[in-house]
Amino acid sequence: MIQQRRIVAAAASRLILAAMIAAPAAAMAQVPSTAPIADDAAGMDAGSGLADIVVTAEKRPTSLQKTPISISVFRNEDLANRHVTSLLDMGDGAIPSLKVAPFYSRNSALIVNIRGIGVLSDGNQPARDQGVGVYIDGVYLGRAQGLGTALFDIENIEVLKGPQGTLFGRNTEGGAVNITTKKPTGEFHVNATGGYGNFGHYKGEVHVDLPAFANIAVKLDGVVAHRDPLVKNPLSGAEGFNQYDKRGLHAEALWKPTPEFSADYSFDTSKDESTPLYLNLISPGTNRQAAIATIQPDRVRTANVGVPQQINVGKVHGHRLTFEYQVAPQITLKSISSYRKLTQDQLDNGSAASSMSNATGNFLNFGFARYSLAYFAQNQRSQEFQVIGSLDRVKFVAGALYYREHVRDNAQAYNTVAFTNAAGSATTVTPLVRSAQRIDRASHVTTKSIGAFGQATWTPNLMDDRLHLTGGLRWTKDSKHGALEIVNGLLPVDRNGVSAEIGLDASWSRVDPMVNLAFDVTDDVHAYGKWSTGYKSGGANSRSQEYDPFNPESVSIFEIGLKSEFFDRHARFNIAGYLGTYKDIQVDFSRPYETGGIRQTRTTTSTINAPGNGDLRGVEAELTVLPVEGLTLSASYAYQYVKIPATVNPYPNAQGVVSTIAVPIYQTYTPRHSASGSIDYELPMNGYAIRAHIDGNYDGGFYSNGNDPVYLGPNNPANVRQPKGEKAFIVNGRLAIADIEMPGSDALVTVALWSRNLFNEQHLFYKSLSPQSGVSGFFNEPRTFGGEINVKF
Repeated sequence: MIQQRRIVAAAASRLILAAMIAAPAAAMAQVPSTAPIADDAAGMDAGSGLADIVVTAEKRPTSLQKTPISISVFRNEDLANRHVTSLLDMGDGAIPSLKVAPFYSRNSALIVNIRGIGVLSDGNQPARDQGVGVYIDGVYLGRAQGLGTALFDIENIEVLKGPQGTLFGRNTEGGAVNITTKKPTGEFHVNATGGYGNFGHYKGEVHVDLPAFANIAVKLDGVVAHRDPLVKNPLSGAEGFNQYDKRGLHAEALWKPTPEFSADYSFDTSKDESTPLYLNLISPGTNRQAAIATIQPDRVRTANVGVPQQINVGKVHGHRLTFEYQVAPQITLKSISSYRKLTQDQLDNGSAASSMSNATGNFLNFGFARYSLAYFAQNQRSQEFQVIGSLDRVKFVAGALYYREHVRDNAQAYNTVAFTNAAGSATTVTPLVRSAQRIDRASHVTTKSIGAFGQATWTPNLMDDRLHLTGGLRWTKDSKHGALEIVNGLLPVDRNGVSAEIGLDASWSRVDPMVNLAFDVTDDVHAYGKWSTGYKSGGANSRSQEYDPFNPESVSIFEIGLKSEFFDRHARFNIAGYLGTYKDIQVDFSRPYETGGIRQTRTTTSTINAPGNGDLRGVEAELTVLPVEGLTLSASYAYQYVKIPATVNPYPNAQGVVSTIAVPIYQTYTPRHSASGSIDYELPMNGYAIRAHIDGNYDGGFYSNGNDPVYLGPNNPANVRQPKGEKAFIVNGRLAIADIEMPGSDALVTVALWSRNLFNEQHLFYKSLSPQSGVSGFFNEPRTFGGEINVKF
């Protein structure tokens, strides 16, 4: 039976592979939407070529081509073409300037970087923020946890590149990811999808629009997705590695009693059950390996040793209430109120393969398979008011925001397996009793932020109204109050030698300006120059010893860009170049934990602001072409350079020595070169259509850690450099018989085959080095494929 399944799976894989290679395929993420456009976004006939893309980067609907900032857009169709279940699936590089990756092995907490800015080190902490803001329907999501949940019915995802400090505020120094969901229509519609794939994958979605009653339109969404482990765990009863179960429900009611007023209430709840990635030992270090330790330079289907592993359970729910009131023909008032709550387990025992070594070679009673048991809880509330309008030749938006969140975390860690002989060939497993383990670290923090902003665009009565000058300003005040409760199982010890909780009481204020000069060279060519700033809030490191606060870091960027359409709107080319400075960069250093003057073997991690200024520069380009009817070709490229000043580690090492050497700092999760390209083809037939999509995504590899394992000075031969992740080229594809008309009804049916990582390309996206333990890393996911059926009416 197993052999038959393998034969069927192999045949299905070859069938999809052949179909994808033979078929022309679909356009990349920037292929435009055909949604109607308001205000200055209107005025183009979609049938004449490329249709316009609607964006809300300026808090109002505008045309992408006339919005003078660098933006990429991912539509609902693009999510389907790439079989995207959550934001993590966008980590394959569909938008080259955007990098999405799991925090270490934890795909329940995501790192999101734009232009190399966002997360340099550990952002998985209560009092530390990310530098890219993620928004859903105008609501800011304050934590990296919870971003791995399944996506609901998405209209589009806008990736706004560069500082967005004026309109979007704090923690948008790299940019913003602005997600918009589909709204209730007031007409009865059903859109349902179900499918299966390899690795036990299944996915189902149901989206129901109900008929309006009493001027209230209601929409219901349900999502379920499952995948078995990509790496099996030999320990009986334990979970495997890199598996998931995602569940979600969403309900939205839109009340529109008059054309001028609307009230939009939304509720969502999600449950995300997953397990961590599996860490391969790629090559050994100076330590001696146990007998059962296995070097694994390639992907594996089964771990080399069984370890305890549980499901990580993440629960998220939230409420949003949005009011819009057009008080005058040119003035709209808007209010966005929200409350969200999340809890997240982070249970990680995926690194056992790299820990079965020691210096002596005697493994009797040697413990390994360190199980990290972390818990994270957060709740947030926010209120934003906006005034959006236009007066004569001025368009403006102004507003104010209040944000408050409370976050707490704790963590336990202990070895779960031990060798029972000197050779390291036999093991015993420690019974899993979580309540019996000490709390290694714990903290809590309450963050409050208030801000006020305004932005206006003036079009003077010159040069046929082709010149547009925009200015904006935002004032923000942040405060963080909390405490470090436990460090390595004990009360923290402050600099006065007192054992007690160490409090955090810090606040910062900030002003972020923006100036933008745009010029319509022709009706289809638009140029701009922009200067803007943004910042990431200060905080404290919950992995530190003394919980010292660090200050905000900031980015200032000058950007020039050109947006153009030609060949009678059958081709579109957008390009932007930027240059800027990166100040007060938050960098991490490790130090031994110390109590009563005694240095412990365990380390802590402290954060400081690097001295001096870093450099930022890059280029982004996108091209979309419709050479013949039904065929769309697209390509995009990003060059990203980030230079961080060398920084002196201010903390003593294991021997109590304070170094005076400035060590190099690497920008993490930032490929220097990245690119994406795709082909889209649609062939209308009698009563159905054939649609095909294929995309290829390249990145040149990136660093996963910011520091060298050993650095003794410039050109010192004893230095051990940080390894860089491997280059990647991932191909995805989809082939569909679409919109099959059902006799006797208005239902349309689509049958599709899909594949992610079609050619089963293998690379280490995360690579780390310890001189003692060796090189270890996480491989990208293997080829996944499947089929699905969609019915809509």
